[in-house]
Amino acid sequence: MKHTLLIADDEEHVRELIKMIADTIHLDVIGEASNGEEAVTLFKKNKPDIMILDINMPKKTGDEILEELKNELEDTCVIIMTAMVDQEDMDKCLKLGAKNFIRKDTPIYKMAKIINETWNAFEQERKEKSKEKYSLKQLLAEINND
Repeated sequence: MKHTLLIADDEEHVRELIKMIADTIHLDVIGEASNGEEAVTLFKKNKPDIMILDINMPKKTGDEILEELKNELEDTCVIIMTAMVDQEDMDKCLKLGAKNFIRKDTPIYKMAKIINETWNAFEQERKEKSKEKYSLKQLLAEINND
């Protein structure tokens, strides 16, 4: 099964580049947003596995989108894409749920690698959390049975 990807970037050539990368790493692009409002609408409609999110977009910025969606991002791996990033923006986005950053001037093969590695780490983290939840349920069941 292909994992789903939502691309949110106001530059069409960047969206085309990400679609090309998605194809090579077997991701199913389920939506493209050219501004922040479209990104929120498409996210809520499609609940993608991965979202590549430009930090500087019209109508809503990447960090505003993360803030708005923070309670709905548990099952989505968000990767911020940006031309320029400062430490304050990075820290804010990571605190709001982003898992990684990609600079727009990163070579294509490295972008593909970052997306793949970030998704794999996200999936591993999710599996660990679900094991912990299961273990807690098991423990509670054993306590109740005693």
